[in-house]
Amino acid sequence: MIARDALSQLPVRTALPALRAALDGAGSAVLCAPPGTGKTTLVPLDLAGLTGAGPRRRVLVAEPRRIAARAAARRMAWLLGEQVGDRVGFTVRGERRAGPRTAVEVVTTGVLLQRLQRDPELAGVDVVVLDECHERHLDADTSAAFLLDVRETLRPELRLVAASATTDAEGWAGLLGGASGPAPVVAAAGVSHPVETVWAPPERPVRPAHGLRVDPALLTHVAGVVRRALRERAGDVLCFLPGVGEIGRVAGELAGVDAEVLQVHGRAPAEVQDAVLTGGDGVRRVVLATSVAESSLTVPGVRVVVDSGLARVPRTDHARGLSALTTVRASRAAARQRAGRAGREAPGVVYRCWAQGEDGRLPAFPDPEIRVADLTAFALQAACWGDPDASGLALLDAPPAGALAAAREVLTAVGAVDAEGRATPRGLRMARMGVHPRLARALLDGSAEVGVRRAAEVVALLSEEPPRAYGDDLAEAWRTARRGGDGYAARWRQEARRLAAAVGEPGAAGTGEAPRGDGAGRGAPDDAVAGLVAALAFPERVARARGAGGHLMASGTGAEPGGEGSRLRDARWLAVAVADRPVAAASARVRLAAVIDEDTACAAARALYSSGEEVRWSDGEVVARRVERLGAIELAVRPLSAPDPELVREAVVAGLRREGLGLLRWPAGAVAVRQRMAFLHRELGAPWPDVSDAALLARVEDWLGVELGRARRRADLERVDTGAALARLLPWATGDAARFDELAPERIEVPSGSRVRVDYGGEQPVLAVKLQELFGRQESPRIAGGRVPVLVHLLSPAGRPAAVTADLASFWRDGYRAVRAELRGRYPKHPWPEDPSAAEPTRHTTARLRRG
Repeated sequence: MIARDALSQLPVRTALPALRAALDGAGSAVLCAPPGTGKTTLVPLDLAGLTGAGPRRRVLVAEPRRIAARAAARRMAWLLGEQVGDRVGFTVRGERRAGPRTAVEVVTTGVLLQRLQRDPELAGVDVVVLDECHERHLDADTSAAFLLDVRETLRPELRLVAASATTDAEGWAGLLGGASGPAPVVAAAGVSHPVETVWAPPERPVRPAHGLRVDPALLTHVAGVVRRALRERAGDVLCFLPGVGEIGRVAGELAGVDAEVLQVHGRAPAEVQDAVLTGGDGVRRVVLATSVAESSLTVPGVRVVVDSGLARVPRTDHARGLSALTTVRASRAAARQRAGRAGREAPGVVYRCWAQGEDGRLPAFPDPEIRVADLTAFALQAACWGDPDASGLALLDAPPAGALAAAREVLTAVGAVDAEGRATPRGLRMARMGVHPRLARALLDGSAEVGVRRAAEVVALLSEEPPRAYGDDLAEAWRTARRGGDGYAARWRQEARRLAAAVGEPGAAGTGEAPRGDGAGRGAPDDAVAGLVAALAFPERVARARGAGGHLMASGTGAEPGGEGSRLRDARWLAVAVADRPVAAASARVRLAAVIDEDTACAAARALYSSGEEVRWSDGEVVARRVERLGAIELAVRPLSAPDPELVREAVVAGLRREGLGLLRWPAGAVAVRQRMAFLHRELGAPWPDVSDAALLARVEDWLGVELGRARRRADLERVDTGAALARLLPWATGDAARFDELAPERIEVPSGSRVRVDYGGEQPVLAVKLQELFGRQESPRIAGGRVPVLVHLLSPAGRPAAVTADLASFWRDGYRAVRAELRGRYPKHPWPEDPSAAEPTRHTTARLRRG
């Protein structure tokens, strides 16, 4: 019997007429409804006509998480007084509870994508509700884009609803409405209770989270705040933590509290999830949850929220080929969502484990996954949809070009797409397996080598990383899963069966029996099988031990396996399945890997194999050798006795450009020539050449051509006459080179007869000369065809600076008298005439002048 009292109390009911009108008119709508209003439960039932209003329709509800899909289906079935699988059902990866009478089916966005690829028309479906679209998961964004394409080209009558507690309503309305204008936005008022905020930062600073690591001191503090909340407030406590590991640690620190401690996350057993979502039986509860409890689920009885302020999100390091979850500060939008959980049923309180002053520095919203996540699966979905570059898809955010290009490279390497990016038959098959394309490749190729069942079991381990307690050795984790009776082992067996069926052997996988030997690898030990499958999934992560410690992956990134006692540390070769790179660390940290041999590494990563002559500059000399490589790993090296001279020349040029002109010797004469050339380029421009470091390195073959052909090491380069080499760049072809000494003279003759060197090292050329040698000269010297005056540094008889001028006549007239008064007493043996402009220039003393 329908629970009409419960339905009548859901606030979203007041928005249903407007929502139905919007769908009947525009065919799409954005539904904004706060948490607890019934948007996930009442709206689908109403649109399906199961509450007595409107015609009967088939409604598909897409949720971002499996736990939310199951919970929503159970709640709707309860409201109808039925069991799940009748008129309300659900389908998640590996589990389906729906039948011929099912009118509302809740699916994950991943399942929805699979259905759209198999049946783009979604035959029999009248309405699709995309729930929690504000979370901006990649599968949800992709599903929305595909559905809009379906509406435009195949089924204009298909109705779409984007539903969220807090969302970019304007952006979604524009996306759903398309060219015809924005879709209607329907808002439902919620019944929210006031939530008090208590700021509870740690007393001492804690280290910022990085990668998957969270400072244990922060987790101890969070547990302390939970204990404080239990003392100070009534009601159940909901504590938000970033991941399963942190939940387990805090649960351990809460041992002995006067409350039932429950753990909610995607890996939690179904009975635990049910216990949390159906409410308590009078015993006070502490619910430790990941972000799954932010908006997708309702946890009855909660009056207190403790927020660690952390979230776990996907990130991809494209340069190193590493994709992993990482811990970040939760956004302000997420913090509001979490706090709102305390005010769903009555006034509540949120304890925030950070200082109020930090709140304004938090990001406003979480990053959409399409901007930061690995796009390989998205690229394959787009290729299978017929839009390889995703340019025709209606997306709120376009995929980053670099990330999409990296994804295309992976898909091409595993044979999922052709050279134009179109999906191959193999790619279409991989897309339907419901796992990452890398794992699909490992499943297909591994099945041929070791049999379907064993390949499926290992891929199932890789599709959901095993608990830390299983260890870092993939083969040992496989054996543990076979023996295990925990929730993970149960899910692993179910997933292994599903994967085996996807390859074409239903029911063959995950039984826990001894290997059947149903492939070419029959008889191979578990270690070899696990290593081969992992290497097939991640060929660029096969790694070989290196002398400096640790391992080097084929991608070129260092890898540090396991802690003390791990057998991975001493292995010659590894297939790295899971790794992350801590902030500021030079190498990746191996979290799951299998021991392999060189043959397995080369077979799995054969696309990375290369062999050829290599001539390069290294440590001050040309190194010529023949190298066999597996990516960045050198398998075999032999020296070359007679390398190609052109390759040697290119190596020397590359060495010069990398290490700079310091490889050459620059005596004073060469430096002076270069400074004179730079002066003319600066003052006169073309055809006088640029001789800056960058310009010389760019034209290195123009002025070092002859010497480059003979050089093999640093000593050869140090013998080069750089001054003569630079002269090759002078404009000989135009004839201007003949005027080099005229326009930028190395020396200038002064009235005394001395030829004094000009210094071109500064912004203006400088002539440093004893003051008496310029007696009788009225004008300062000028060079560069008379365009540039020389700055004259007038020196005392001892060679010390006495005055600086660019206008000699003005100095004789205005400045000389003061200099004469200062120096004549100090140097009485030298001439100091009253009128220097008419005096005889000299290098000598007065007595010497008298002797003639």
